[in-house]
Amino acid sequence: MHTEIDDPARAVLNQAPPLRPVNLFELDVALQEGLAREGGGWGVDRAREAGAVAGSVDALEHCLRAERNVPILHTHDRYGNRIDQVELDPSWHWLLRGAIEREIHSLPWRDPRPGGHVLRATLFMLWGHANAGVMCPVSMTYAAVPALRDGAPEIAAEWEPRLTDSSYELGALAGMAMTERQGGSDVRANITRADSVGDGTYELHGHKWFCSYPPCDVFLVLAQAPAGLSCFLVERGPGMEFQRLKDKLGTRSLPSSEVEFHGARGRLVGDEGRGVPAIIRMVNHTRLDCLIGGATGMRRGTVEAIHHARHRSAFGAKLVDQPAMRNVLAD
Repeated sequence: MHTEIDDPARAVLNQAPPLRPVNLFELDVALQEGLAREGGGWGVDRAREAGAVAGSVDALEHCLRAERNVPILHTHDRYGNRIDQVELDPSWHWLLRGAIEREIHSLPWRDPRPGGHVLRATLFMLWGHANAGVMCPVSMTYAAVPALRDGAPEIAAEWEPRLTDSSYELGALAGMAMTERQGGSDVRANITRADSVGDGTYELHGHKWFCSYPPCDVFLVLAQAPAGLSCFLVERGPGMEFQRLKDKLGTRSLPSSEVEFHGARGRLVGDEGRGVPAIIRMVNHTRLDCLIGGATGMRRGTVEAIHHARHRSAFGAKLVDQPAMRNVLAD
């Protein structure tokens, strides 16, 4: 039967209602079962709390705002002094603060109970629904700890308390800088050099083509030392000059940069000539987080698609009841 509509131009019909607010942990039965099965059940309350906040309307609005208001690199101040500062939207800080305060960057290192990595992976997945970009510095900071513990215990003793701190203001973040223009993933083609200055530190001269999150406090950097490719911990500061931010397709809220080294001081992590084994501990953990992040993106897309299909009608039935659509959603 034809239904009269007072104002067809303004009528909003056959649209799905907003998905949020929703508790993303309670919505994900497989994640609940996995957390309990793999030994992280002692943290179920933490997962439930993170799922509620990550699935809130506020979190979505912060994500949209952070992606819309992209970072801006300020290389110099108004007087011409080098400052290398990145201007970030307040929503970015809200999102990153939420991850740090929930210890997603540090939980297994602070609490060595069995299942700590499982709980941390669960929290990583839940907060990744809120925003994928902030999970990059979270992942790198988490991954830097085992690399420093293995390769430079004295540096780990100095920096681990800050890298694992759950205070957004007092803690520190770690990044990495490996790839160069001419080599890409073939880091053995790197030409950035590290010259020993005789006091246990090295001066770095060269560049990196991709360096995620320049506001990090420290970076693990690969450079050619006299004995070959080596890994160094470099603190953000003099001699580390960011050139520009990448104009990326996705995760635009996350500043990724090109950087030049002009005498930046670095401390050796691992042995000279053993840079790849030293940094691979960090790389391994970030790769696992990339897997979690990819699963998070697929999960979020599936949830949004099913929610839409349950409310949208076409050709006389809900999309979710149409055989072709059911096959697509099942895939």
